[in-house]
Amino acid sequence: MLTFEGQKIQGVEDITAKLTSLPFDKRRHVISTIDSQPSTLTGGIVVFVSGSLQLPGEEHHLRYSQMFHLVSTLEGNFFVQNDIFRLNYG
Repeated sequence: MLTFEGQKIQGVEDITAKLTSLPFDKRRHVISTIDSQPSTLTGGIVVFVSGSLQLPGEEHHLRYSQMFHLVSTLEGNFFVQNDIFRLNYG
């Protein structure tokens, strides 16, 4: 599940469609902080990121916060179980 600016999107196809529709194809990320904690699931990790986005032609950066939950697979890989993204206005 992805929550993007309050909109809840579930399923691989719907999440992919949302992410590819965003006008951020030439943006620049500036990460300020990254915090992580092990989750109660075996080998899972909860990650919280804050930073800013610089969009082409825009003078001001857009501040954002993002939290996502990485879950491990039996093969030793990870997938994103949950992702919450929010622009921080003001």
